[in-house]
Amino acid sequence: MRLKSKLKAFTLLECLIALLVISGSVLVYQGLTRTLSSNIHYFSSNHQSNWLLFAKQLQSEWENCQLDHVTEQKVYVKKGNQDLAYGLSTSDDFRKTNGNNKGYQPMLFGLKACQVQETNGLVTLHLTFKDGLERTFIYDFKAQS
Repeated sequence: MRLKSKLKAFTLLECLIALLVISGSVLVYQGLTRTLSSNIHYFSSNHQSNWLLFAKQLQSEWENCQLDHVTEQKVYVKKGNQDLAYGLSTSDDFRKTNGNNKGYQPMLFGLKACQVQETNGLVTLHLTFKDGLERTFIYDFKAQS
């Protein structure tokens, strides 16, 4: 006695197409993962986003201030009845302190050097990061008057 029954199964062509779709999906996922990883590495080692935040914050801090005096690494201002100082600390950060350099409010990390210049109310900060990145911030205290 012969039993004739047809079992449904995948053909070789269907198996190859399924493997092609799976391998394509894995390659796309790998590419996206590699791109995401390189972006995370770039932003963690790049100070550009920190610089933009610092520049905006410093600009808003100095908006209602009057320039008192400038030394080579610090800017001294008066805000209301407070005396404040902004500049490079003994560590690697740019910070805001009171006029006696007491207090600790870091604004930017990873600095190697900071040079401050003042000409007729125009304050220029030349900042150099440890990785070699250089940025300049210019603020005109006379424009507020």
